[in-house]
Amino acid sequence: MRLPRLLYGAVAVTVSVVMSLGALLAPTSAAGNAAPNDSSTSADPQRQVARPLVIGHRGASGYRPEHTLASYRLAIRQGADYVEPDLVATKDGFLVARHENNITDTTDVADHPEFADRETTKVIDGDSMTGWFTEDFTLAELRTLRAVERLPDIRPRNTRYDGRFQVPTFEQVLDLLDRVEARTGERVGVYPETKHPTYFRSIGLPLERRLVRRLDAHDLDSFRSKVFLQSFETRNLRMLNRMTSNKLVQLLDSSGAPYDFVASGDPRTYADLVTPEGLRFIAQYADGIGPNKDLVIPRDRRGFLVEPTDLVDDAHAEGLLVHAFTFRSENEFLPADFRRGDDPARHGDAIAEDLLFLQQGLDGFFTDFPDTGVRARNLYAARVSG
Repeated sequence: MRLPRLLYGAVAVTVSVVMSLGALLAPTSAAGNAAPNDSSTSADPQRQVARPLVIGHRGASGYRPEHTLASYRLAIRQGADYVEPDLVATKDGFLVARHENNITDTTDVADHPEFADRETTKVIDGDSMTGWFTEDFTLAELRTLRAVERLPDIRPRNTRYDGRFQVPTFEQVLDLLDRVEARTGERVGVYPETKHPTYFRSIGLPLERRLVRRLDAHDLDSFRSKVFLQSFETRNLRMLNRMTSNKLVQLLDSSGAPYDFVASGDPRTYADLVTPEGLRFIAQYADGIGPNKDLVIPRDRRGFLVEPTDLVDDAHAEGLLVHAFTFRSENEFLPADFRRGDDPARHGDAIAEDLLFLQQGLDGFFTDFPDTGVRARNLYAARVSG
């Protein structure tokens, strides 16, 4: 188990939330050890963390095209504790912020005739896909492109910003956070995700050392730094555990398996990693887990929530923080319990969903709408501390 840790006390917290899911609002408990999570806690050691982290998922991607400096700036203004850049590599080895190395749907690359011959088909993590890929562009070439909204049907208002913002480098994201700290005296954390690390290593562009070097250059290389490093794969986190003291988070999806397991013939899946045995394995190299929220409270076939699982309690028992993903306000992504009307783009009762999941004992959560997440977190904190 990674050290150092802060001792979790036994927890018994009840939050009164007026919802239609009273059966799901039973108090939760957690025991074990956990790493610091930059959250304020009650003076009573028996109470839960009262201020779970709000993590701006790809910035404030509900309001601006994701992974742009404009999206990160807005997330900071809205009160996010951390911003989350997904990192991929360029041909000349720079780390840039994109959800995927396939930039077909997140940039205007298809409108650039000079790059028409770069369209290709590749197999990434076992999936064949056609498009344009960051590793086929130098940083200078990538800078000629502009970001576009990835979900135009769900977020049509964001399309007004299409073509206005460049693809930022990781260095630019860190520079932004440095400027915010210099201006305000407050440090906003960074929560980078290494995307497709096995693939990038296979083409001679490993991500890990590049990531660590950039953090070191900004004096963000200690366990106490406001940094979490995350990945859906395990091998690169285990490598990072030997390279850095930064806190590490193992992402866990609701289906499938880490691609490094697939590539090496390891039969384990994410379902195996959310068991007590799997969590003990994760605790050997990581400080937390980032589960798909369906692993915390599953949905039935109609999209309604059912009884919570024991995942949060089991993770806390192994000393692991729990930062769940991804909370969004549109009906398209909400459980049926919190939708309003039939329009998938309409916003439902996202605050009610956030509160319900916070009640399960989350230490933090990823949200496309940091302002909504902050409101829900503050309401939750007031009730826990009151």
